[in-house]
Amino acid sequence: MTIFIVLILLLAGCSNVQHNTDLEISILSLVENNSNNDISLNQMTSFDWEKAFLFTPYSTQKEIEKQLGVNFNDPSNINMRDDIYLLVFMNDDKVVQYVEVERHGADFTIEGNEYLTPAEDRIIIDRH
Repeated sequence: MTIFIVLILLLAGCSNVQHNTDLEISILSLVENNSNNDISLNQMTSFDWEKAFLFTPYSTQKEIEKQLGVNFNDPSNINMRDDIYLLVFMNDDKVVQYVEVERHGADFTIEGNEYLTPAEDRIIIDRH
């Protein structure tokens, strides 16, 4: 049993996916400022990414993995939450970072795109 627990802890520690709380705080400050109508991700990120996917509240694990095209264990439990959007960054076909985007009375869209890129990085803030 002890070996099993140690193995689980080792495997969990091998994950390269980072919960980017600094980016969460930066995005939250933009959302709370009512004069901002969008978020430009490329200006806010300091890591390499090729695609960013925005998942709405109540997105299921199956929907997330289908859209990403890779296995990703959603740490935010967004399938049971309506207070956040989940932003998942990929580089070289791997999930590298994720952000829980707090809603604070807003919804977010990426204008019908499947995902964002560093060149097309705009998230629209839709306030209620």
